[in-house]
Amino acid sequence: MNKSVDISIIIVNWNTKEILLDCLKSLTKQDISYKNEIIVVDNGSTDGSQTAVRTLFPEIQIIENNENLGFAKANNIGILKSCGRYVCLVNSDVIVMENCLQHLITFMDSNLNIGISGPKVLNPDLTIQISCRIFPSLWNNLSSALGLDNTFKNVPFFSAEHMNFFDHKSIRKVECLVGCCLMIRKAALEQVGLFDEQFFIYSEEIDLCKRFLNAGWEIVFYPDASIIHYHGASSGKDPLIFSGEQIKSQVKYWKKYHSKIAATTLILILLMNHGIRLILRGIFYIFTARSKRVEIARQLSNHYFCLRYILSGKYNG
Repeated sequence: MNKSVDISIIIVNWNTKEILLDCLKSLTKQDISYKNEIIVVDNGSTDGSQTAVRTLFPEIQIIENNENLGFAKANNIGILKSCGRYVCLVNSDVIVMENCLQHLITFMDSNLNIGISGPKVLNPDLTIQISCRIFPSLWNNLSSALGLDNTFKNVPFFSAEHMNFFDHKSIRKVECLVGCCLMIRKAALEQVGLFDEQFFIYSEEIDLCKRFLNAGWEIVFYPDASIIHYHGASSGKDPLIFSGEQIKSQVKYWKKYHSKIAATTLILILLMNHGIRLILRGIFYIFTARSKRVEIARQLSNHYFCLRYILSGKYNG
């Protein structure tokens, strides 16, 4: 390992050229005293991402996969090529705000028990995007399916996996952080292991965080560092396929850490979740003005697809 590199920034890209270039601009403008390298792992993009990166950012290393290998595997490829004592995983649909990386490294250098830290995540309108999470349980999945998490947003007992009750204004130890920007201590990663590649996309960061906590490392939210996350740059290109992948990853996570009975119960809760929403949105669609039905129709299509996907058993694929 090249000891002179402090941080290896790894970005997985799949057909998000324009926003990837914005992400890279934000990274190359960072005023950072730590030596860094940027590695883009491209998952077989067909939108010219590779050429654009090589032309506009010749100093950035780009690894070109011939096909979409998934988020977990592509990140692992980048990590294995990295030289830093920290690995920072950044989604291509992220804008890294001023001094973000500097603050995260300084914070982790001062707290050697932290294995993973994450910044404050903002929506494009600069409102808070919930990024701190609780590990999945049957109760918090049921709470989400019944809408209790939205009805009682400030009550932790009714929270789903996302910590809506937390204002994201203070430093906090958490069980899991959303994976759009994670600063990971390389020594801890070498101890715990890379991403589990059975997760094509989704749940891979939950699995990694669980393994970090089980190994005794802390996971900490650090609000003095910030990013803007546009969310869904890749998944928005084919939302139904990605919805299926999300269900598949959820089930794989449950089979890995829970009993067969618990995994089966989760599947029933998922059916309930999409079934309830299909009925409610169908009613809402009927009584909504035609000019406002487009988004509801999209949601109906998604819930119908998810129901069929679960009933077909394709999540076992």
